[in-house]
Amino acid sequence: MREATPNPRVASASRSSPIQRLVEKAQILCADDMRRAITRLSHEILERNGGPSGLVIVGIRTRGQFMAERIVRKIEEIEGVLLPLGILDITLYRDDLQTAAKQPVVRSTEIPVSISDQHVILVDDVLYTGRTVRAAMDAIIDFGRPKTIQLAVLVDRGHREFPIRADYVGKNVPTAPHEAVRVRFEEVDDRDAVVVCEWKEEA
Repeated sequence: MREATPNPRVASASRSSPIQRLVEKAQILCADDMRRAITRLSHEILERNGGPSGLVIVGIRTRGQFMAERIVRKIEEIEGVLLPLGILDITLYRDDLQTAAKQPVVRSTEIPVSISDQHVILVDDVLYTGRTVRAAMDAIIDFGRPKTIQLAVLVDRGHREFPIRADYVGKNVPTAPHEAVRVRFEEVDDRDAVVVCEWKEEA
C-alpha cells in the first residue's frame, strides 16, 4: 500500500488553480528486477528466521497484498511449504482519519490463523513516512501478540516521519519530497515496474 502523502499540488475547482497530474518520470525497476528482489527478500526472511516455521506473511492493502502473495509463492517454491497469508486493511488506524475530507472506504482484513507467538512479516510496496506501517502495527496487535513483527518492502524511498526501519528492503531509492514512487503490479496495472513520478501542470 502506498503511504498516504499530503499533496498540496492537487488542484481545486477554482479557475485560478492550475490542474496538475502525476506523470511517470523514470523507471527504476523492471519486471525482472522486481522478480529478483522478491526472490532475495524471500531468502533473507527464511535465513533470518531459521526457516518457514512460525512465519505468517501479512500484506498491507492494496499493493502490499500483491507483493505478499508473491513472497508466499516464492517461499513455497524454495521450501515446499505454503505459509499462512493475511491481508490487512489499515484504514481505521490511520492517524489522519479525523481530518479526512471524504468518508473512508473500509475493506476487509483477512488473517486466517492466530498470530500469537508467531513471526509476522508485514509486507508493503513502498516505505515512505512510516505512518502506514505504524497504523499496520496497531492493527496487528488487535489480532494477538506476535513473537516479532518484521517489515519487508520492495522500495524504501526515505523521508521518514516516524522512527521505523524495514528489516528487508528490495531497493533503496533516494527521492525528492515532491516526487512519488509507484509500484506497478501486473495484477492491476498490466505490467510489473517501479517508477518515479512527478506532478506536472496540464496544458
